[in-house]
Amino acid sequence: MLSVENLHYSYGAIKALNGISFKVDEGEIVALIGANGAGKSTTLSNISGILHPQQGSIKYRGTDISKLPPHKVVEAGISLVPEGRRVFSRMTVLENLEMGAYIRKSKAEVNESIENVFTRFERLKERRNQLAGTLSGGEQQMLAIGRALMSKPKLLLMDEPSMGLAPMLVQEIFSIIKEINDSGTTILLVEQNAYMALSVAQHAYVLETGAIALSGTAEEMANNPAVKKAYLGE
Repeated sequence: MLSVENLHYSYGAIKALNGISFKVDEGEIVALIGANGAGKSTTLSNISGILHPQQGSIKYRGTDISKLPPHKVVEAGISLVPEGRRVFSRMTVLENLEMGAYIRKSKAEVNESIENVFTRFERLKERRNQLAGTLSGGEQQMLAIGRALMSKPKLLLMDEPSMGLAPMLVQEIFSIIKEINDSGTTILLVEQNAYMALSVAQHAYVLETGAIALSGTAEEMANNPAVKKAYLGE
């Protein structure tokens, strides 16, 4: 479904990505794990069109998307849940969801998707007319996920969905991630919480200073001594 080949990206003299390659098969959850500054968010920014690779290719269903602007990437079927949630704080919950559906033409289908989000996130339904900036961190994360789902993506990119959340909410967010995947959406998950990421993923890649250091099934990564020591606190 998604194939990243020899991806390079630098911020000035700082090399953020140094020739990484990985793939995401349809129906999977694939986790990218690694420390701060490893290049995880830069990878997602390149896939989503926010940044463009300086070398290498990004192919989605066989088509190179590495030069597409973000709105064209969304139209192709890829949506991003950004790091830090990035909800539109001065807009209501409902308005945020409507913004997520900007590429869709049918009002009836948009309304149906809004109701689907409210069925999945009942707390958002209760707060549909509340300003997004007044929501709790967990509710904002749910809104960011709901907004990304409004474009009906085939591939959902998630950047640190558990960041800054209480442990109980982290469990809830990962249950939602699993549920979204079970309902047919492929997920590329960037996450510092390696334990939770590996618990829901099928495959995983470990990024270290802009390069893939390890890769394999999520089970293999969870049992790998180097991964245990560096990321699982063992």
